[in-house]
Amino acid sequence: MKLIDSNIIIYSALQQHAYLRNIFKEDDTFVSEISLLEVLGFGSITDKQEKYFNAVFQMLNKIPVSSEIILNGILLRKKYKLSVGDSIIASSALTLDLELLTNNVSDFKKIDLIKISNPLKL
Repeated sequence: MKLIDSNIIIYSALQQHAYLRNIFKEDDTFVSEISLLEVLGFGSITDKQEKYFNAVFQMLNKIPVSSEIILNGILLRKKYKLSVGDSIIASSALTLDLELLTNNVSDFKKIDLIKISNPLKL
């Protein structure tokens, strides 16, 4: 089971990374609700991008930001100096034992207990 980081959703909108869209069709693929805020809350998003991202989020299984995820996220944020978004995403992966798919491997690699993969073919 996989958790998609926000940056993978953003990259998937680019034609050269269209292959990432296949991941979204898999039943065992999830996204944290914090990714909706990170992606759709970007100030310079175009109407076309917003329409695409909304369609992606409709396809994905969403993980709510629960109290358990917040509490684990607090510990991760303190220990590893993560951003709020990364803390919640890392906590979601740990709490639910999900593999994290991200292009920002360096942001998470210091957390030993998370399995991390970079699906981008750069």
